[in-house]
Amino acid sequence: MVGQEKVLGPDGPLGSMLASGSLGSLVFWGPPGVGKTTIARLLADETRLHFVQISAIFTGVAELKKVFEAARHRRANGHGTLLFVDEIHRFNKAQQDGFLPHMEDGTILLVGATTENPSFELNAALLSRAQVLVLGRLTLADLERLAQRAEAELGRALPLDGAAREALLEMADGDGRALFNLIEQVAAWKVTGKLDAQALAGRLMRRAAQYDKSGEAHYNLISALHKSVRGSDPDAALYWLARMLEGGEDPRYLARRLTRMAIEDVGLADSHAQAICLQAWEVYERLRRPGGGPAPARGGGALSRGRRTRAPAP
Repeated sequence: MVGQEKVLGPDGPLGSMLASGSLGSLVFWGPPGVGKTTIARLLADETRLHFVQISAIFTGVAELKKVFEAARHRRANGHGTLLFVDEIHRFNKAQQDGFLPHMEDGTILLVGATTENPSFELNAALLSRAQVLVLGRLTLADLERLAQRAEAELGRALPLDGAAREALLEMADGDGRALFNLIEQVAAWKVTGKLDAQALAGRLMRRAAQYDKSGEAHYNLISALHKSVRGSDPDAALYWLARMLEGGEDPRYLARRLTRMAIEDVGLADSHAQAICLQAWEVYERLRRPGGGPAPARGGGALSRGRRTRAPAP
């Protein structure tokens, strides 16, 4: 397993469980492509449990009943079941409650995976019976190890020079699955010699930044922006602001939060900060682009016809 040493190491929570032989139900919380499913499969092999994988997106009550019934028969024959539930947060509260009796009587060892904060998305009763393990994005060193394994599997090196190889790893943005997809594309090219970073950029589109306008990434990024302003780091603040705008965040929401920062964190240190934020907010409300935000529909919106409108308050 590449990465996640803090969780899997001898002193990590999962490593300690395996060493003591007392593995309990788990919930893996982390971004896509960091090894949640892989770790679950390795756990089933290590504990010699029958591995069953379901997805909360495609599994209903009828399918769950069949899974529990099969696990019950398996247990009667002396075999345990590790049930891996991908996107477990997609189950509603009633469906999540359905796991509880089977977890308590040992019919299943539940291992869930989620990209959302379990404290918000999972029942308290379920969380009380499972330990939440946080998985982080893969580092560049981790991605390099994965790339070397892929090259060993292919039997040849990727046709990239040093700078292009580093650019490829950065495109994956800590996602091992995304890296393998990129490597498959590069390996399929018929090229002579090695490509540089510019040639690679011309052949591959940079992966879209992961962002959701109402979920975990939304709150993480606005928190990072707020902390950067509070810490007087303009470069970091501009970076997080650009990440949110690039991800499709409503500029009016950002204007409101920046105005709050001007009041709460700047205050009397700069008496003009609040006025500047309010003026920028008003300019955006009246002009939209090029001041910020998405352009109006082609040939359609009121602004393109010369009429001035005011957007609804955020």
